[in-house]
Amino acid sequence: MSGENSRRALVVDDSLTVRIYHSSLLRNFGYEVDTAENGLEALEMAMKKRYDLILSDINMPVMDGFEFVRKLRKLEDYRYTPVVFITTLNSEEDRRRAILSGGTLYIVKPINLQALEKILRSL
Repeated sequence: MSGENSRRALVVDDSLTVRIYHSSLLRNFGYEVDTAENGLEALEMAMKKRYDLILSDINMPVMDGFEFVRKLRKLEDYRYTPVVFITTLNSEEDRRRAILSGGTLYIVKPINLQALEKILRSL
């Protein structure tokens, strides 16, 4: 962790509105939050700073969520970090790809405060 008692989260989504909303939810649970617009930006951030939790969309420009998490899992510090996909994709194939890429959980948007609280308690 980055500080003595701080928990850091990274929110990855190409939508500014979603990044703001998910960041706000995480701050309610005591997380310090950084955001990235795509998987490539998120990967670069993860190589410079250690995160305790990552929330990621799948459909993003430059690098999608699947590729981002596959590459993230190759980094020693991120082999076991919880990665929650939060996406509009709802097919079984998408769920399968998310798990195979290294995702911890798969949630279909929208997500609310109560749902996020359950997720955070389960990790």
